[in-house]
Amino acid sequence: MKKLKLEELGRITVDEFKESVKLPITIVLDNVRSLHNVGSAFRTADAFKVEKIYLTGITGTPPHREIEKTALGATQSVDWEYAESTAFVLEHLRKNNYKIVIIEQTTHSISLNNLNANIDEKYCLVFGNEVHGVSDEAVSLGDMALEIPQYGTKHSLNISVCLGIVTWEFFKKLRDLR
Repeated sequence: MKKLKLEELGRITVDEFKESVKLPITIVLDNVRSLHNVGSAFRTADAFKVEKIYLTGITGTPPHREIEKTALGATQSVDWEYAESTAFVLEHLRKNNYKIVIIEQTTHSISLNNLNANIDEKYCLVFGNEVHGVSDEAVSLGDMALEIPQYGTKHSLNISVCLGIVTWEFFKKLRDLR
């Protein structure tokens, strides 16, 4: 076994990425304060060919060196847009037939391992602030809430880890339906 060099990985170009078919998923970062978490979201979105990222509220935007530190150029491949209001974005996506999925522990959360995804639906995954989680306003606009089962002493994961796990689960389910 040997580690592959970058040129052996066969990655597509940014232009090829822009033209490729995307996973029917849009990510909304609801007041995410860490620029490293924002960069990580871009990198994960690139890895799984997510359609777009919406950055809302206090969430930082590219170009910024702290975002690029973890994005490693994914801000160039993944489409993104900034909006001050998370609610405005969610209402816009709902009008465009996206199912609003809040990633949060709520009274009606479904465990991620019980996720049923449908290839004929489009999904908006909403991830919240590192301390306060998804805003109450965004929670009230959700069609469903998902949570990652956890068995240790902590009740949450870092947003970048959470975003990776949830996006991977959607990717697995939707890829298998194609």
